[in-house]
Amino acid sequence: MSEASGCMQRLRGSAAAAQGGKTCRGLTRGGSPAAMPLVRPPQARRALAFALLLAACVSGALIPEPEVKVEVLSKPFICQRKTKLGDMLLMHYSGFLDKDGTMFHSSHKQNNGQPIWFTLGIKETIQGWDRGLQNMCAGEKRKLTIPPVYAYGKKGKGKIPPESIVIFEIELLEIRNGPRSHDSFMEMDLNDDWKLSRDEVRHYLRKEFEKYGVPQNETHQENLVKDIFDHEDEDHDGFISSREFTYKHDEL
Repeated sequence: MSEASGCMQRLRGSAAAAQGGKTCRGLTRGGSPAAMPLVRPPQARRALAFALLLAACVSGALIPEPEVKVEVLSKPFICQRKTKLGDMLLMHYSGFLDKDGTMFHSSHKQNNGQPIWFTLGIKETIQGWDRGLQNMCAGEKRKLTIPPVYAYGKKGKGKIPPESIVIFEIELLEIRNGPRSHDSFMEMDLNDDWKLSRDEVRHYLRKEFEKYGVPQNETHQENLVKDIFDHEDEDHDGFISSREFTYKHDEL
């Protein structure tokens, strides 16, 4: 049973219970008798419970979560490769406000008209791109309509007001293998905080050594951890963020 149908069954049961109280006789304006509900405390409580359940159903199960709307504007006849998480994408894009069509940014007009590189699936920019640019072919053009929760949210950004629905028209020019796979990063990120600690890197190295039958050597592993962080922890905060996860190291 779906959440919505279960909710509606509970509503019907609550409504029947709320209407199950006794009635008493009263007079209409013309003097004829009429049935009047005799509201007792238990019935009042049932009516309140029904109202609360109705509010919960309307605010929860009956309202779908927002989604990124993807429209394919054009697509090559032959698609040799589709994008996947961890890939690097070379693309042109233009961004517009949904409410009035105002353009707030375009790679054709900024950045000397040069396309940009974007790594898919590591929260490098808004989540709407990570969701809307998967399984895309080189040479394909898409239009993404992105709700605020996957765009710039309650704060907005620059020319983008808070709670704005935004539209991006994107042309994918090239797909390259990312310097690291998204799967490898997620495997190492044990607590799902989108950054790697020294302990998480040590744990990963121990597993890799065991997998390939390499003798465990604590001193060697510590030197590797130090070398990895020296190369990858660009802001020296003691963690390797998903964006810093770019240095090609043989042990990872």
